Amino acid sequence: MSVLLRVHDLAVAYGHIEAVKGLDFHLNEGEITALVGANGAGKSTTLLALSGLIKASRGKIEFQGEDISRLPAHQIVERGLVQVAEGRAILTTLTVEENLQLGAYTRQDKEGIPASMEEVYQLFPRLKERAQQFAGNLSGGEQQMLAIGRALMAKPKLLLLDEPSMGLAPIVVQEIFRILVEINRRGLTILLVEQNVRQALKIAKHGYVIETGKIVLADSGANLLANPKVEEAYLGG
Repeated sequence: MSVLLRVHDLAVAYGHIEAVKGLDFHLNEGEITALVGANGAGKSTTLLALSGLIKASRGKIEFQGEDISRLPAHQIVERGLVQVAEGRAILTTLTVEENLQLGAYTRQDKEGIPASMEEVYQLFPRLKERAQQFAGNLSGGEQQMLAIGRALMAKPKLLLLDEPSMGLAPIVVQEIFRILVEINRRGLTILLVEQNVRQALKIAKHGYVIETGKIVLADSGANLLANPKVEEAYLGG
């Protein structure tokens, strides 16, 4: 199993406060990895650093063997590392289709975009039904589907997802996670940041537990689900 992303001693500070304190972890190609922990543990900050949206104060991020630590965010997207932001960040005054087209903005292979659009519509039939509607008129679940679909339009090699279940009804959460498993089955590597720890670890091959900016546990998803410490802290055990 080849390593797609390797992170060494990653630290991120907001002013004098260190939010992420020297993380070491890696992602294997073709797997779902979960990064779980309580609110404020440093999960979202870690993703923003990987995406180049905030600068690390130290450490190294290697993607496909290349050091991307100092690259600007748009160049990181061009290399295939794409993030779905917390809160979805869709453009509400554009149509569903226009949002999806924006996802393909950095692509050089313009002739391949219609096929990608069709793939997204196969994964999310509801988006096809609403293709010409304004994104602001979609339900929360549909907006989350659109955010994931827009990221897929960039043809990522690694998809970073920040709290995809946030604010959604349980039945919609089940659907989102089912689609993530399907996307992964098609070969896409996923790093999933999630407060819904049980749901995330159920679908993850590997997991890392982060507390106050440090990784405190690393194991397979199944082992972490069965770990009494995880159960007590996060699963209401």
